Amino acid sequence: MASVAPLKPLRYAKTSALAQLVAPPYDVIGEAERGQLAARHQHNVVRLILPRPASGAEESTKYAEAARIFTGLREEGALVRDEEPAFYGFSQAFANPVTGALVRRRGFLGLVRLQPFSDRVILPHERTLSGPKVDRLSLFRSTQTNLSPGFMLYRDPAGALEPALASGVELAQFTTRSVSEKSEIQNQLTKIADPAAVRSIVAHLRERQLLIADGHHRYETALGYAREIEEKVGPTPEDAEHKWFMVFFANEDDPSLLVLPTHRLVYGVAAKVGFDEMLARIADAFVATPIERGQAVAKLAEAGKEGPALVVADRARTVLLTSKPGFDAAAHPTLGQRPPSLRGTDVAILHAVVLEHALSISLEAQAKQTNLTYLKDAEEALGQIARGEGDFLFLMNATPVSQVRAVAEEGEVMPQKATYFYPKVLTGLAIHTLDPERRVAASW
Repeated sequence: MASVAPLKPLRYAKTSALAQLVAPPYDVIGEAERGQLAARHQHNVVRLILPRPASGAEESTKYAEAARIFTGLREEGALVRDEEPAFYGFSQAFANPVTGALVRRRGFLGLVRLQPFSDRVILPHERTLSGPKVDRLSLFRSTQTNLSPGFMLYRDPAGALEPALASGVELAQFTTRSVSEKSEIQNQLTKIADPAAVRSIVAHLRERQLLIADGHHRYETALGYAREIEEKVGPTPEDAEHKWFMVFFANEDDPSLLVLPTHRLVYGVAAKVGFDEMLARIADAFVATPIERGQAVAKLAEAGKEGPALVVADRARTVLLTSKPGFDAAAHPTLGQRPPSLRGTDVAILHAVVLEHALSISLEAQAKQTNLTYLKDAEEALGQIARGEGDFLFLMNATPVSQVRAVAEEGEVMPQKATYFYPKVLTGLAIHTLDPERRVAASW
């Protein structure tokens, strides 16, 4: 099944300064936060993952600028090669943004051999867009580097890997907080180099299918880049660096694995479909119950224990939507076109029954976010709709990981933003180069 290997990465030489050097993934960093990160340290990895052209230069030169900065970091000794093969344990302790309870998510950084989705070893769970892949591929080409890890899940209900992961030697402890996070996060990085521990990890994951939790665009970009290299230089050994992708691996069965919902704000449709008409169009699928706006999150969570549930609000009203008894999902004109594994998921019901069928937002428009904005914080989203910053707000419960895997194992994908694994995995803890002349430590 999956082929994994320890890293021989580039790492920041000054591990004591990691708090100033790391960054969230590129796709959650806004312009203001990018400026803050770049100002935090001249070597912050944001200058690589979100490059900017040199002063006065064309925008298209930003990738060359990333390559120049990357080369400079290596020449200065800010980035150094660690040739000892190792996995890197990484844990993050934080307050659950919904309940406030303390959570510690554990996992480790390593490599996985790139395999097409058709092999059914690496399982995707959502569709991707072409734009981000074009951008990331340009960065891969200019730096010949996998800067940001993907995020994949493996099954280990008995915790068989816990002893191996606990054997790591601590490299750093540091605190971070990004714009998208509600509280500080305590991070710990360890190095797992003991050969017995490395063999244990490799052997365990060799028997598993891996589910992509986050980083679909990065993984597909890595596949495309590897194909380009093979076309350019000819066939290379299976342990050539460019055939391997850097990943943060986490145990899908760990109760500390936190998935948060992503809410939908719809705009540009109220002139055609009003609130009452929208409710009428979904009356075959939902029971609509008016609720107090201040109770929206609690009522939604409670209703979700019994089955599919949503909250919809406009500027004046808030309504709880629960699944109507006897609703035949297979017979619905849009939801019935979805695979059976998707029909019972909140996110597919919202996209098919409400967005597509009731509001006439096509799949193409959804993919382009023509009438759609994704929001992470429910209270902030409720504030936006109350101020009239949209037509309809749809609040959602989190999608259980079990549903995500069930869909992926059937070869299907969910709508975009079906999951939000919290918190995001940091970039800059390790960097995997993609030199076809270098070899990974693939034999264990």
